[in-house]
Amino acid sequence: MEGSLLTLIDSPDEALLLILKNLDNIEVLYLFIDLNKSFNKLVHDSIFTNHLTMIRCSSNGSFDRLDDHIHDRFCSQILPSIHHNIKWLDVACSSMEDVLLCTSYPNLSGLDLHHIERDIALQETPLTHIFQDKISSLAIGVVRCERLKLHIKLDKFADCLYLLDSRFDSLENVFLDICQISTPEIVINNKKELSKLKAFSLYSDRPTFQYNELIVPLLYRMVNLEELDLHLVVHYFKHGQCHIYSYPYRAKTYEYITNNFPGGLFKYVREVSLYDDRLFEHDFFVKIAESFPFMEQLTIYNRKPQTNKFYEQSNYDSQHLSPIQYSYLSVFELFWAHDDYVEQFLLDIKTSLIRTVNLQVLVSTLDRVTHSFTRDATRTNCRKLFSIYVPRDISISTQLKDYFPHTKACTISISTCPRNGLPL
Repeated sequence: MEGSLLTLIDSPDEALLLILKNLDNIEVLYLFIDLNKSFNKLVHDSIFTNHLTMIRCSSNGSFDRLDDHIHDRFCSQILPSIHHNIKWLDVACSSMEDVLLCTSYPNLSGLDLHHIERDIALQETPLTHIFQDKISSLAIGVVRCERLKLHIKLDKFADCLYLLDSRFDSLENVFLDICQISTPEIVINNKKELSKLKAFSLYSDRPTFQYNELIVPLLYRMVNLEELDLHLVVHYFKHGQCHIYSYPYRAKTYEYITNNFPGGLFKYVREVSLYDDRLFEHDFFVKIAESFPFMEQLTIYNRKPQTNKFYEQSNYDSQHLSPIQYSYLSVFELFWAHDDYVEQFLLDIKTSLIRTVNLQVLVSTLDRVTHSFTRDATRTNCRKLFSIYVPRDISISTQLKDYFPHTKACTISISTCPRNGLPL
């Protein structure tokens, strides 16, 4: 054996590569990694490191983890040394946490999980971060799956169709967060009923044009569904969109609310954004404050000035205008808002701030709204600002510092409005 190994070591790289290709990738890495410089260079090639099958077939024909001494060396030494090359992993349930948590996998796009027991729920394990923003393909081999509950984030709607292609007939609870809902590039004819599915949740905060074509047929397959939770942004017309969601609304964000917002109570929402090409009046902000009592962050995209303005010098206005109270609001993002909406939140007769606030705004806007940092009517709320985020390359004037003596002025890079170019 020793002589054979020496002969192998002395062989040219081309011959070694042909020999190693006939071996399993796990065997190649276990036997030859760090053996010498020549072998180390060869076995780090993508041929041997892109796709790793970290399982073995047991005597009864089922899949199991690798032998302990092989498994331990891979987790402690081999996987961390090749983690950037790995794009696909086949892993047994019994070794799932050891393998996935021993190192990071920045280029991992596919994961095949074998022999998953019914009591394993992805949403409550340290593995959740593995699936966020990385996995584009997921295969699950399930055993004794009488009541499997699955929480997962997917990149495309096609992944949802593959997941619900009837191979997992015993799924009862499915919770999906899909980045993009659009027509798959290939035809996936999933028409079989999902008769055992009792609860289904679908979340996507990106607009889709295919609600009727993709979502509705999927829901029709769930013939015995008892709980449905939807959070979708749907475009129906060239210049129109609507939100489709289940009530009570359980998502933490509610984006791009327009003047057509009907109101309601959304006690789970913490982040809200407002967008319209029509102006927002004071009554609209009253509705927003009442509908989102636990709102912590508010962003406004609106360049239209208000028409029904209230000013501090009007006794009539002061009698008929109650300040809007924001009990939990801590972040205002107003980079893309008209001056009137900055004034809306800084005038003490319009807004009552309970907490200290992080205000993100243009310095030029602040200068106009506060009358060059001399206006008394905005001074009360300005004292409650914990920090002001202004664009980079803007000098902080002495007047601004004097007007906000206890406020930290910071700079931030801002991009164009994320809604620019999107139909509304």
